[in-house]
Amino acid sequence: MGLIFDSTVFIAAERRGLNARQTLADIGSRFPGEQFALSVITLIELAHGVARADTLQRRAARQQYLSELELASSVYPVTASIALRAGQIDGENTAKGVRIALADLLIGVTALELGHKIATANLRHFHAIPGLAIVSL
Repeated sequence: MGLIFDSTVFIAAERRGLNARQTLADIGSRFPGEQFALSVITLIELAHGVARADTLQRRAARQQYLSELELASSVYPVTASIALRAGQIDGENTAKGVRIALADLLIGVTALELGHKIATANLRHFHAIPGLAIVSL
């Protein structure tokens, strides 16, 4: 089994002053033997954060963080199977009046498809995805 990371894990780590290597080492010590992976959607969210940086120094640090994550983790695309499953879950949830941000839905369903847990600091959206194992970081 492995962990798919939501961007909130890395955003929180950055706010604590950790770089990507430190973040992954910390998580690795708490979850030995787990495979670490990213959804391509997490990369989009982190690239968005790079572009929104308010200083050149922060932009460079965020870009370095993102580059280190890409090297250290497998990155999984949104496949047709993930898209169809996400659409089904979204339709079922919407019929019940429950909305999940599309990015979180796609990240969560990627974890489901791989048989991985989701590692996140945002429990609210991921709890609405049936069958998803969640690790709060």
